[in-house]
Amino acid sequence: MAYQKKAYLEHSAIRVKDIEWYIRFFKEALNMPIRKIDGRKDNPRQIWTIGGVQLIADPNFSGVEGRLAHLGIMVEDLEAAMEEVYKWNVTELPKGHNWVVLPDGLNLELIQAKEGSVEEALTVYPWMED
Repeated sequence: MAYQKKAYLEHSAIRVKDIEWYIRFFKEALNMPIRKIDGRKDNPRQIWTIGGVQLIADPNFSGVEGRLAHLGIMVEDLEAAMEEVYKWNVTELPKGHNWVVLPDGLNLELIQAKEGSVEEALTVYPWMED
């Protein structure tokens, strides 16, 4: 049986060469506030914006391949979601049971949402059909 609860994409993680430039861009060009910083504020390893962008500092990055690090998916029931996910052709990543790599190399992080928060987040899309 397929996963019966709801889920949504909480963030997309992207590797960037100059994280400071990207922070300024998202803050100044798009007015997207930062909700979390990993590392020092003046030299962050990574940041998350409100709205689902995670930027990962990767100063040695030089090509277009591999820029997308992973997709973070919020789920109503992590245990049930993982049970369903592992029925597919996926491989667990060293980061933990809730991290998987899909057959084509796309990494997913599944995250347990707070009670009612997935439904609340999905109300942002009033045109969504059940």
